[in-house]
Amino acid sequence: MKKPNRREFLKNSLLTSGFLGLSACSQNYSKTVSSGELGSTSLATEGYGPLLSDPDGRLKLPKGFSYKAISERGARMDDGQIVPPAHDGMATFPGPNGLTLIVRNHEVSPLQEEKVEYLKSSEWKGISDSKRYDSGSNGYHCTGGTTTLVFDTRTQELKRHYLSLTGTIRNCSGGVTPWGSWITCEENVNRANDQLKKDHGYNFEVPANYEIGLADPVPLKDMGRFNHEAVSVDPASGVVYQTEDRPDGLIYRFIPNIRGQLAQGGRLQALVIKGAPSSDTRNWEEIDFPSFPVKQSMEVEWIDIDDPAAPNDDLRYKGFENGAARFARGEGMFYGNGEIYFACTNGGPKKLGQIFRYRPSRFEGMSKESTKPGKLELFIESQDLELLKACDNLTVAPWGDIIICEDDNENSTIVGITNEGKMYKIGHVQVKSEVAGACFSPDGTTLFVNIQNSPGETLAITGPWRDRIA
Repeated sequence: MKKPNRREFLKNSLLTSGFLGLSACSQNYSKTVSSGELGSTSLATEGYGPLLSDPDGRLKLPKGFSYKAISERGARMDDGQIVPPAHDGMATFPGPNGLTLIVRNHEVSPLQEEKVEYLKSSEWKGISDSKRYDSGSNGYHCTGGTTTLVFDTRTQELKRHYLSLTGTIRNCSGGVTPWGSWITCEENVNRANDQLKKDHGYNFEVPANYEIGLADPVPLKDMGRFNHEAVSVDPASGVVYQTEDRPDGLIYRFIPNIRGQLAQGGRLQALVIKGAPSSDTRNWEEIDFPSFPVKQSMEVEWIDIDDPAAPNDDLRYKGFENGAARFARGEGMFYGNGEIYFACTNGGPKKLGQIFRYRPSRFEGMSKESTKPGKLELFIESQDLELLKACDNLTVAPWGDIIICEDDNENSTIVGITNEGKMYKIGHVQVKSEVAGACFSPDGTTLFVNIQNSPGETLAITGPWRDRIA
């Protein structure tokens, strides 16, 4: 008898496990795309109206909106340090006396040529090794990490900013916790060598503090060593979800031994589509897999990941072979509306990006989870680069819309997505740069975003947020 290939195996798995609807949905979706029903007319909405040119050449915004640059690369901070380059993911927290605390990542690699100016001007050499995760060797310096900003939304003024974590590499994104901290993620898997003193590829926790000071650089090793991008915490269960920025990455979750104490260890697991082991959600035309359906809720289960230290950077390979689903460059991740949203930068037939949402089980991470499993849905799969492309960091607005930062380094836009899947533009960067780190102030008045390059700065955007046109 002919041995079935992976496509035939998955199709049979779906049918025998009660997922006949998935195959039908895939066929219907393919017909819809080919007939043009998912064109820009049906998926676009007016939002706040057309974007207006910025005379300063930074950021186009709708009428009634404005921005202020509040923290630029190279500026001297209140602790005497220099604002690092490569502003990336960030989050906000309520501070004392109505102030807003912002913890911001810096995606810096050792001795990148464009970062040499920062290395020369920075005072980081005066920081003790106990406060630097990795001080590097032989002229190599690990200057990735985080800065913390204290901002007053009432006056739109920056009160202070300071270095809050250092000694890491390529801190790309991360996620906010319900207990008032930021998990910053290394998008790097370098091992200790003649330039580095320690292995990299970990998450670190940074408290959102008003007072100036560096966080203890403790790697959260049980959360896995891989090319991290972002995390999100389910406040109901305390479970932490993670994306992996690889073309063939997985979606992970971490069940801590003690809720809210991630450094105390826990279990690392990977997401599996129930009844369809080793699914491929990327929907790339060149791969031999059935199409993963859009707007179809899929039950999931989770498998344990052995050896999270992964000295060979192979968690995604082992996980996939054991049944975990594969995703196209998992990027931003955020909890909102009772769901976990995450972006896959180049998923879909046109590789323009996908947005997934996961609704956790009421028994998430518990023994009863199998009786009412969590569900995954491919919420958006872009077919039009004018609507959405290269989706990266994301957040959920106070009124429930998803806010996406694009990262194509050429023509990046801030995109809003309604609960119905309608898309609209909030802003358009007028320089060649990634836009990153979108997050709202706790009072909902201000959207903070980063323009990563040229020169690299954080913007505070204000306007009539509640007046979005339905």
